[in-house]
Amino acid sequence: MTAAKGALRSLLRESDLPRRRVALSILTGSAALGSAVGLSAIAAWLIARAAGMPSPADLALAAVVVRFFGIGRGLFRYLERLVSHDTALRGVVALRARVYERLADARVDAVLGLRRGDVLARIGGDVDAVGDAVVRAVIPLGVAVVVSGIAVGISGFLDPAAGVVLAAAILVAGIGAALLTWRSARIAAVAGVAADARVAEAALSGLDGAAEHRVWGTAAAAHDALAEANAASERAQEAAARPASLAAAVQQLAAGAALIGSLAIAVTSANAGDYGATTAAMISLLPLAAFEAVNAVPAATQQLFRSQQAARRIVAMAAAESPASSPSPAPAPSPAGGRYTAEGAPAGAPRGRFPVTGPALELDRLSAAWPGMAPTHPATAAVPGGGVLAIVGRSGVGKTTLLLTLAGVLPPAAGEVRIGGTPTRRDLMGPTIGMTAEDAHLFGTTVLENLRVARGDVTEEDARETIALVGLDAWVAGLPDGLDTVLGSGGNTVSGGERRRLLLARALLTPQPVVLIDEPAEHLDAAGRDALDAVLGRLRDEGRTVVIVTHHLHLTALADAVVSLDD
Repeated sequence: MTAAKGALRSLLRESDLPRRRVALSILTGSAALGSAVGLSAIAAWLIARAAGMPSPADLALAAVVVRFFGIGRGLFRYLERLVSHDTALRGVVALRARVYERLADARVDAVLGLRRGDVLARIGGDVDAVGDAVVRAVIPLGVAVVVSGIAVGISGFLDPAAGVVLAAAILVAGIGAALLTWRSARIAAVAGVAADARVAEAALSGLDGAAEHRVWGTAAAAHDALAEANAASERAQEAAARPASLAAAVQQLAAGAALIGSLAIAVTSANAGDYGATTAAMISLLPLAAFEAVNAVPAATQQLFRSQQAARRIVAMAAAESPASSPSPAPAPSPAGGRYTAEGAPAGAPRGRFPVTGPALELDRLSAAWPGMAPTHPATAAVPGGGVLAIVGRSGVGKTTLLLTLAGVLPPAAGEVRIGGTPTRRDLMGPTIGMTAEDAHLFGTTVLENLRVARGDVTEEDARETIALVGLDAWVAGLPDGLDTVLGSGGNTVSGGERRRLLLARALLTPQPVVLIDEPAEHLDAAGRDALDAVLGRLRDEGRTVVIVTHHLHLTALADAVVSLDD
């Protein structure tokens, strides 16, 4: 993706929007509003002509044309909505797939600093906002240009002076109101997108942590945070409404000026005998229909701003250079002299088997911290290749932060961490280092596909063997479709212990020689802890170097070294 400057244009190109369908949407929309203009002109002629009480035969054709425009307006409006929304929705689907692909290929730290609610807002509401740019901005502006040109052309054909007056009024109402909105809505658009993201973030955070909020008595604080975010969103909406109302006032004044000007010209010319009363009526009433298209300009301008800001947020989230586009890192050497492939498996070894000992891990006075936060207590430890390192400490002391530093996602606040004698790097995450986070996501798909998140070529036989090792074979056998049973998104259809064991199975299936696991014993009963011991034993047998973050001190008995972050 390109830089944020042309973010919206870039994302619209990546949406694979067919130009023919966009042009067809503008054409049908113009036909709908053009029917309104034609209906107004022909109806004015018909009323003025009928006032002279001609024979019904003189009015027959005009009556048919009025009916045609009356029916055509609704028909073409329906077709425009059908084509434009179908085009936009197809583009949104394609764009969302592209965004997911970019996130999958991007560096791990591209979204790690974002909260889940913010990520949800960006890949949900922000992508939809980019799609809205087509339906609510590009097409309405295109229709406004086409219909305004038609109206000015008809008015100018009937009376050049009236055409000039109508063109000037439309320019003031369209360009003038757009510039006014452009100048005033910039801050409102930025604030609106950010405020909506805060609402989504606060709502998701409150829902996900509802049980914890009740336990710790922080539900009121979470509610206040959501109320504050919602109030900020309302203020942003009010700020965005002010320029829209001012632009609407400018448009009403311009429309009134066009009507009065056209009426004055028509009456004067009719009295002078330049043309008849029917032509004067058409010129007088034409501005009323012509301004219907121009009235959409301020809203379209505001939508462009919102879509532009949403596009910038998407680009900022997914703009990190993907590993495929960066130089391939040299595989980390193991102490035994073995070398690993780009997928992390030992060179020459079957995928998923690790006969060569993994790289050694060394922590040299290592401290970790997020920017602006106090660093953790310095840690020094060393485990041989194929060993286990346990990180312990009280809640909130920075164990997960240290784990992310070991993964190379966060730079060390102080000291150094070495894998295979080489300082860890960000590009080792994936090829050499695999990590299972405490809140790793279970997707709304089958059990088998959730395991394939770890490695795409996992067979049913591999899955059943791993499921048995973590003690879930009886649970899977009791599911309606076994491994093909669809789980609820986020793991809301499984218990905490079942979810943790599925994540352990996923960690066991990862192909990397270095495995990092955050809080593997959470929500596990005695049988679950036995399964965890079996998983750690299997990882040892495969020669992989393992780091676990835990509150459960019984796991330290399985470790070769223990690091405590408590002072």
